[in-house]
Amino acid sequence: MTGDGVWAQVVGQPAVVAELRAAVADPAAMTHAWLFTGPPGSGRSVAARAFAAALQCPDGGDGTCHACRTVLAGTHADVHVVVPDGLSIGALEARELVRVAGRAPSQGRWQVILVEDADRMTEQAANAVLKMIEEPPARTVVMLCAPSLHPDDVPVTIRSRCRVVGLRTPPVDAVADVLVRRDGVDPALAAWSAAASGGHVGRARRLAQDEDARLTRKAVLDVPLSLVSLAACLNAADDLVGAAKEEADEATSALDGAETEAVKASLGVGARGPGVAAASRGAGVLKELERKQKSRATRLGRDSLDRALVDLAALYRDALVLAVQRAAGGGEPPTLAHPDRRTDAEELAARIGPEGALRRIDAVLACRVALEQNVKPQIALEALTVALRLPA
Repeated sequence: MTGDGVWAQVVGQPAVVAELRAAVADPAAMTHAWLFTGPPGSGRSVAARAFAAALQCPDGGDGTCHACRTVLAGTHADVHVVVPDGLSIGALEARELVRVAGRAPSQGRWQVILVEDADRMTEQAANAVLKMIEEPPARTVVMLCAPSLHPDDVPVTIRSRCRVVGLRTPPVDAVADVLVRRDGVDPALAAWSAAASGGHVGRARRLAQDEDARLTRKAVLDVPLSLVSLAACLNAADDLVGAAKEEADEATSALDGAETEAVKASLGVGARGPGVAAASRGAGVLKELERKQKSRATRLGRDSLDRALVDLAALYRDALVLAVQRAAGGGEPPTLAHPDRRTDAEELAARIGPEGALRRIDAVLACRVALEQNVKPQIALEALTVALRLPA
């Protein structure tokens, strides 16, 4: 690993890296519960994983030793990462974490529990984690990642017992630089991807490496100027929902088949003799797996739609700042979220004005809330595209 060992992965966060390095170097600066917050793409879980590797490394995170490599690969025996692939993290998962947290480290220096998307914990799961933080075993470190300190994301009781590490959206040039250095992306494509993703590292890499992702983004950003009639609005809603479902189906079909086969094999499904009794008892296990897979597909579909909605909101935000600039009679050119779609943003600004842009941003945010509250995607998106319709 180049440069700063495990910290090279933490893009555009010098203050955060300095704080975490100090905690690794000085046991007096170490805390048993950490809460990493920051907007999507800021690298919350990347920073937490780098910290976990540095804690297990004899040299504070050189990035080349066995401890660093196994932590970053997700195979270290004393680092347990929870990545929710369904809609929530339930009490059963949380109780399993508490059980693991109580064990002494088997080979590392710490027993590390890392929960990505801790904002998805159910109330019962949060209570179990709170108890673990209140009575921590001696060599256990708990790391939680969440978008913000808002009580909807992290209960106040948990927040007050954690040391908070706040990450920011990394600068676009830092993201472009890491794409060139680490992923070997062409500098021009790296600069475009970093700008088009608004500094979201994972999204920038995806846009740089996957033409389908670039085409999907283009299709989403073509929507606002196409909404000239009711029929166009309903067609756009159909296309957005269809594209999200297609993306989710593609991602889940690869995972589901392998998982189901592995579970069937472990249960002896199709066996004869003594295996038959075990296989018959496995019906419940397969049913539970099916439930988890369904929940994951729903989550992936929602995440895909959410990305589209964030892109749409950002284009209307660009229209808003351009409309305000025009009304103010010029001034410093504003920084746009979608610099490559400036022409579209200018046309939108001329057609809907600042009030129209604000109303449409509100409509997109309301649609995000509706999807989180389990409104059917088709209904939520049709209501949205009708609200986004251009004036005659």
